[in-house]
Amino acid sequence: MPAIVKTILIIAEIIVSVALIAVVTLQSGKEAGMGALTGKSDSYLSKSKFGTMDKILAAATKWIALVWILLTLSLSMVG
Repeated sequence: MPAIVKTILIIAEIIVSVALIAVVTLQSGKEAGMGALTGKSDSYLSKSKFGTMDKILAAATKWIALVWILLTLSLSMVG
């Protein structure tokens, strides 16, 4: 039974790792965007809570990283 659980956790960690890499890669850098060209970063979308894709990706990164950490700790306990 522990071998099945370990296998499931390893597969889940691989999937979450690929998702984490994808989400981090999709994020733009701090210098990206029109704010970097004009020197102004205050716009309606930058102040909006749900405005930009970067904010969504940043939130997704935090949650996926949390899941990855929990999976890693679970794997260390099972293994």
